[in-house]
Amino acid sequence: MNVVFIRELGLQNYLECWQAMQQFTNQRNPETPDEIWALEHSPVFTQGQNGKPEHILDPGSIPVIKVDRGGQVTYHGPGQLVLYPLIDLKRKQLNIRQFVTLLEASVVHLLKQYHLAATTQRTAPGVYLHHKKICSIGLRVRRGCSFHGLALNLQMDLTPFSRINPCGFSQLEMTQLSEHIPLINKKNITQQLVDYLTKELGYTHSSLKK
Repeated sequence: MNVVFIRELGLQNYLECWQAMQQFTNQRNPETPDEIWALEHSPVFTQGQNGKPEHILDPGSIPVIKVDRGGQVTYHGPGQLVLYPLIDLKRKQLNIRQFVTLLEASVVHLLKQYHLAATTQRTAPGVYLHHKKICSIGLRVRRGCSFHGLALNLQMDLTPFSRINPCGFSQLEMTQLSEHIPLINKKNITQQLVDYLTKELGYTHSSLKK
């Protein structure tokens, strides 16, 4: 099964999107094609399944949703590119660590195209620029299939991150691509990221799916 379907979903309500990911994962079978969903979320804090409540400092009017991914609390909002790779890891013969490394590598490769030297940290998944975090990663694997994914800060209001300890780190600063390059083309960035992932995951072709 070397086809992947790409869904460009625009601005999405987090709860509805999460439920759709769960439903897709629960209902898929060994012949179900993989999908990658590209979207943005309305403002929301999400708390990982083992997240500590003390890392949520002052959410204000932004909703907090307890979810079934790994990791601690993070923020999603407009101007942040979210990719949800719904992948049969067993079929691709990947373990979770290998998949996380691949997701990180996709963002590092993307940023390199913009002459930005990004780094990763073994003990704190994600991608960093000048010691500030630009991309967060959180996954859940059920029956060998992944859901949730990565969130890359492009051009957004970073203020809500000050209301939490992002990813459980009180001193962690966040950054975004617009602070490092003058013009952001979301469509091109999404395409570049998806192209890299589809190639590295060994798909022979991809297709847009509404």
